[in-house]
Amino acid sequence: MINYDSLYFLLQETNLKDWSNRLPDQIQQGLSVKRWGDLPKWYTILEKLPTIQASYMNLNNNAIQIGHSDDCSNTTRTQLKKQLLQLQPWRKGPFEIFGLELETEWRSDFKWSRLAPYIDLRDKFVLDVGCANGYYGWRMLGAGARTVIGLDPSPRYVLQWQALRQYLGDLPSYVLPLRFEDFPMNTHAFDTVFSMGVLYHRRSPLDHLLQLKAALKPTGELILETLVVTGEKGRTLMPKNRYAKMPNVWFIPSIETLISWLEKLGYSNIEVLNTNTTTTDEQRTTAWMTYESLAQFLDPKDKRYTIEGYPAPVRGLILAKV
Repeated sequence: MINYDSLYFLLQETNLKDWSNRLPDQIQQGLSVKRWGDLPKWYTILEKLPTIQASYMNLNNNAIQIGHSDDCSNTTRTQLKKQLLQLQPWRKGPFEIFGLELETEWRSDFKWSRLAPYIDLRDKFVLDVGCANGYYGWRMLGAGARTVIGLDPSPRYVLQWQALRQYLGDLPSYVLPLRFEDFPMNTHAFDTVFSMGVLYHRRSPLDHLLQLKAALKPTGELILETLVVTGEKGRTLMPKNRYAKMPNVWFIPSIETLISWLEKLGYSNIEVLNTNTTTTDEQRTTAWMTYESLAQFLDPKDKRYTIEGYPAPVRGLILAKV
């Protein structure tokens, strides 16, 4: 099992103390072998990772750097690659581990570069909802965050985080095998809450935005990134079945609609930081994610549309205050 003792200790000094007492049971349920039959295999992969001492780390590089290539032999690096490949698909990154380039599906550093100029995370207590393998959590630490708690219900991503953590050490950025719905309501605990790539997967986007608000301190800020469509206030795309081959996309609002939702729920100082059309440079198939990706999700005759005929993915990045 993964050791979260340092997190439990940290939470004792916050108003999440009561939750920390329930958290071990939640983690055990989230990593239940009865629910996730591949877990024993994934744990074995972790056990077979070679022991290497990292002489260096850089959390501020586009590809998070762990160690130097001369920290291990070529044979050991080959063993490392063999084990890490078995944890694919690797979605968020990239990483550079002892000279091994781990090229993930998403160039998550592109999004971080669009966001970083607008945020100040120094000494902040941060929640990252839908964090995947924790790439952004480490970037947040690199930007000065005090502690980052990430939530993602996929145990594969949790074990990817743990695999990298074996070399990064017990840094105060955590990935928990939980849905946001498993998180207690009205904690008002965090300085900054991130929800990136989550809102359109929610049947009730307004409830999601309310729950995010309830996790923030009275002086806190929300970083929201989601799919958007072009259009005036009131326009929202609700795909009939799939969107870009994703089965669980519910609502894709226009920027003006999204702002009106946030205003309705009591957010203030709402800023649109960026809108960006996703390209195949940013989302692609790699040796570390060999399944279909954006190139297969778009109309082969007209890249302005998805394979289903909807507008191609555009993402909006918004900052809002409580």
